[in-house]
Amino acid sequence: MEKTTVSRDGTRIAYARSGRGPAVVLVSGAMSTGATTAPLAAELSDRFDVTVYDRRGRGESGDTAPYAVEREIEDLAALIEAVGGEASLYGMSSGGALVLRAAASGLPVRRVAVYEVPYAMDDAAARAAAEYTERLTEVLGQGRRGDAVELFLRHTGLGEEMIRGARQSPMWAGMESLASSLAYDDAVLGDSRVPYSEIAAISVPLLVLAGGASDPWWHEAARAIAQAAPDGACATVDRQTHMVEPGVLAPVLAEFLAA
Repeated sequence: MEKTTVSRDGTRIAYARSGRGPAVVLVSGAMSTGATTAPLAAELSDRFDVTVYDRRGRGESGDTAPYAVEREIEDLAALIEAVGGEASLYGMSSGGALVLRAAASGLPVRRVAVYEVPYAMDDAAARAAAEYTERLTEVLGQGRRGDAVELFLRHTGLGEEMIRGARQSPMWAGMESLASSLAYDDAVLGDSRVPYSEIAAISVPLLVLAGGASDPWWHEAARAIAQAAPDGACATVDRQTHMVEPGVLAPVLAEFLAA
């Protein structure tokens, strides 16, 4: 990251900025840094002034205890101020939950887009999310970073053989370095249910996206989020899953953000 700004609580937030045009800030999800959203930024930078950043506790950004979701909203406020005082926001997965909460808080945002925010759409999913929260708190409290990553991967539906393979991969050390931030992503999802009253406070246009090849519950969640917003709409990104391709997503986002 080439630039830094300082959040309200003194935490240093590292970011990178590219392109020209209306300002857009990209917010990554769990187990990711600003580098994860850089390919999407490259696709958008011919039409927008795009900012990617390391959320607190990740990459080159700092961290300050105790964590609270409000601190991450303040991080976004500092970034928006740094890039001109107003911006559109895009959030991926749990980063989308952060974006929704930030927009609902009244930050100076022009438009908001999110992709596949993992809210629980039935009681069984909500119970699984609660069990994950309890177990994650336990293993992180014991300093078991590798076990926390395993727990997250299992929670997302990854098979045991693939998890064992991930543990042996060169990427594992980097994943362990992000383990503590898993609690932050869990916190932004709240009780795992769609926060209808909070989304109802979003006064700007909201686009909620899901992949055409994703499981039906992603689309159910997208519809619920969009319907909760005063100016919400949902759309499908053809042939995509949760691991959406930047080159396919970018045109859909660009059309909405430039409107």
